[in-house]
Amino acid sequence: MSHDHFRFLPHHKSPDDPGEDPMVFAFKGRDLLVTEEGSLPGVGQIDEAGFEAVRRQYLGSLDGRHCYSAELEDEAQPAGGLRFSNLHGLYASLDEATHAVAGRAVQIVEWDKTHQFCGACAQPTVVSEMDRSRACPNCKIPMYPRLAPAMIVSVERGDEILLARSPHFPAGIMSVLAGFVEPGESAEDAVKREVYEETKILVKNVQYFSSQAWPFPNSLMLGFRAEYESGDIVIDNEEIVAAEWFKASEMPNFFPGRVSISQWLIHDFLKRNGVEPPS
Repeated sequence: MSHDHFRFLPHHKSPDDPGEDPMVFAFKGRDLLVTEEGSLPGVGQIDEAGFEAVRRQYLGSLDGRHCYSAELEDEAQPAGGLRFSNLHGLYASLDEATHAVAGRAVQIVEWDKTHQFCGACAQPTVVSEMDRSRACPNCKIPMYPRLAPAMIVSVERGDEILLARSPHFPAGIMSVLAGFVEPGESAEDAVKREVYEETKILVKNVQYFSSQAWPFPNSLMLGFRAEYESGDIVIDNEEIVAAEWFKASEMPNFFPGRVSISQWLIHDFLKRNGVEPPS
């Protein structure tokens, strides 16, 4: 397949020449440095504002422009018409590809910061020339960016969908069920286990739907649809504080927009049941 097919080409090794207009994703903690309008600032604007990087990492190229992530000092303050924003607040101002690279960048910044020393012998680690990893010269243990697979599922019973409320959701919001995949477990088994643990509902016919990189903080969301098999809803009032079946024509409030896989799953359910999702 031609490289022209891909807007973003990842790579770990920085080129000798970064080009005239590289893209820099600079973070203080997990907040990205952006303009007041929420766009990515140019290198010149970042330099003029006096920001200096603690560490830099090469990410690859987006539309032919070399991309770098940068870790700023924790004490860095907004300056030069720039501000810091978490990635949740930038879906509307960054295009999809740029936001995706920003999500990659924040995870690589965090990985690089937290793997400067070996967890086994405390020796300083070194960056690999071969791939995206750091390694201990003493233990030879490779350390890759962490990626946590998680499942998210629309459980359906005919024209009804099972929605639940987590205690950290905004008031009145409900969504589909989700949870992390455990060691030694398939994604499909995780679907069945998480649904049962959170609601005591048994499901069958688990079918893959889609996936989404979700850098909050480092998840890969694996989306599924599943059919109700048996059971009555019982919640633990810890991870889930409410759960109910809803018809497509009588939906509760759910997260607005179309940026997350939870919204994709709900919109897909609504369309298949003759209801146009909200814009």
